[in-house]
Amino acid sequence: QVQLVESGGGLVQAGGSLSLSCAVSGRTFSSYVRAWFRQAPGKERECVAAISWSGSSTYYADSVKGRFTISRDNAKNTVYLQMNSLKPEDTAAYYCAASRGSYYYTGRPFDYWGQGTQVTVSS
Repeated sequence: QVQLVESGGGLVQAGGSLSLSCAVSGRTFSSYVRAWFRQAPGKERECVAAISWSGSSTYYADSVKGRFTISRDNAKNTVYLQMNSLKPEDTAAYYCAASRGSYYYTGRPFDYWGQGTQVTVSS
C-alpha cells in the first residue's frame, strides 16, 4: 500500500556533508510521522532523527544534535536529512521510516521502511 523510495548516501570525507531524501508513494494518503534510522554492523538500530506530521516537533539523537537536520515537504510526501560535519562514527546504513500518526515518541514502532542507503565517512 505504501512504498518508501530513498535517494542520497555515498562516500564522503570527514567534515563533509550529505543530504538524504525519502519519498512516500501509494494510493493511500494519511498523516505520517517520518524518521531516519541507522545501523552499523554489530550495533543496534537507532533513531537519529524524527519529525511530526506538521513539522512543528523534531527529535534528534544526542550523537547527531547540532549536525543533522530533518525536514519534510508534505506536498511532495518527502522527508529530508541534511548531514553536516560528518564523522567516521556516522558510517552506517541509513533507513527511512514512516508510521501513521502525528508525533514521534521514544520506542515508537514504524509501519513502513525504505531499502536503506549506505553512508560511509572516511577519516
